[in-house]
Amino acid sequence: MTKCNDDIIGAVYRVIQERKANPSEASYTASLMGKGIDKILKKIGEEATEVVIAGKGGKREEIVYETADLIFHNLVLLGFYDIDPEEVYAELRRRFGISGIEEKQSRPA
Repeated sequence: MTKCNDDIIGAVYRVIQERKANPSEASYTASLMGKGIDKILKKIGEEATEVVIAGKGGKREEIVYETADLIFHNLVLLGFYDIDPEEVYAELRRRFGISGIEEKQSRPA
């Protein structure tokens, strides 16, 4: 049985927003924000590649670890643009129960 707990996502996002508003030299998140969007996007690309490699390797703990890194860096991206994760949840809710093919066909060209 899968338990989805989005409370940790919200908690991490709030910390990201706090680091953005009150940067400190000791904060990795503040450092990423300070380096700008290109650095954040580069990290997402790196983390996505690491998820792919972990997935290919099939080791459960590596997949979990790398997926957590990817989710974190995606939250940094959302924080950079002040997009609350609730907007992503709403989009997932909108798509729920719709065929992926149908959903893609409904998008504007």
